[in-house]
Amino acid sequence: MKESLWGYWIVILGISIMSVMMVLQNYTTTSEQDYFLMKEVMEASMYEAVDYGYYRDTGKLRMNTEKFAENYIRRFSQMVNINKTYEVKVYQVYEQPPAASVEIVSNSGRTNFGKDATAFNETANVYNRMTGILYTNTTYAPRS
Repeated sequence: MKESLWGYWIVILGISIMSVMMVLQNYTTTSEQDYFLMKEVMEASMYEAVDYGYYRDTGKLRMNTEKFAENYIRRFSQMVNINKTYEVKVYQVYEQPPAASVEIVSNSGRTNFGKDATAFNETANVYNRMTGILYTNTTYAPRS
């Protein structure tokens, strides 16, 4: 009788450890994937939004705000996981010097264990914030 109780205990412990690992793994990969996606999309969108005509004429970098927001949303929506919901918030976009702050709130999704949906139903929001500044070390002399 003692040995069978130990067997049940080990099975229950194994199931509970696996459920906690699945929940934590879902949170971790969501945050990590969103961070690197955010980083790459921000860099590409800022380079694409630079006004090169203004740079050629004055020698100063300037970014088009509307073009940055449009490119950011387009690039981000092409690369995200379709199983999750995302909310993109664009804050403080400066044209000169080119800088932008973006926040992405992603929902980790629901995780159900067992047959009863109310037994263990867990969801969480993951917040990622990033600020990027575009600058150059070169001095460009505009045409006269």
